[in-house]
Amino acid sequence: MTVEPVCLTLIAARNLREELFDYLNEQRDLVSGFTASDGAGHGPMVRLQTTAEQVKGHADEVLVRIILERQDAVRLLARLKTAFAGTRLVYWIMPVTEFGMTDDLEVEIEN
Repeated sequence: MTVEPVCLTLIAARNLREELFDYLNEQRDLVSGFTASDGAGHGPMVRLQTTAEQVKGHADEVLVRIILERQDAVRLLARLKTAFAGTRLVYWIMPVTEFGMTDDLEVEIEN
């Protein structure tokens, strides 16, 4: 069986940040780690939830990126859809052609 690494990107309202991080940390069977950063959501589908967001003209969001095998991304996404139902969590999955570290402890996902 070939390993098909992907990057699962999640975008959530910033007020879900800690809950989302805690949830992902609990999914040890699928998630070995993730990277997060703050974002600013723009567009007609974005909900501006606070007065501050309405004044700024964008939604405060958190972006999470997780590298994992495609089958695990699908499983994690199914769990997230249940656990975060009603939160309008945005996601996409993209293939990863190479993944590793630039030191002697290189970790790679091989195809």
